[in-house]
Amino acid sequence: MAKKANDTSAAPEVYTLLVELGRSPEDDLPEGATGAALLIYAAGANEAEAVRETVAVLKTAGVRPLDVTSYGTLQERLKAGDHVPEEERDLMARAAHENAVIVAQKTFFTDEAEDD
Repeated sequence: MAKKANDTSAAPEVYTLLVELGRSPEDDLPEGATGAALLIYAAGANEAEAVRETVAVLKTAGVRPLDVTSYGTLQERLKAGDHVPEEERDLMARAAHENAVIVAQKTFFTDEAEDD
C-alpha cells in the first residue's frame, strides 16, 4: 500500500545522500582541505524533506553544503542492484528510528595531487 503524501503517521523513509561541502569560516574541516563530501542517511517523509532537513542540519553545524545527490531509499538501491552491507542497513534503521540525519562517512578534498 502506498503512503499518502500527507500521512504523518507513517514511518519515515531513509535516503542515502551524498553532500558536497565548500569551506566556510565556521567549519571544522582540516587545515588544507578545500571541501568535503559526506555520505549521509537521512530520514524524511519524502526525498525533498530528507534533503531539506539534511541541508538545514549541516548549515547549523557551520558547514556550507554545495550540492546534494540522492541515491534513494534502501529499496530503490537494492532494485538498482546496489550491494548494501549490514553496517549501512543498521545506520539506515537508526536514522529511521530516530528520525535523524546520520553522517556515515567523510572524505576531505585538497588541492594536493595524490601519489599513485
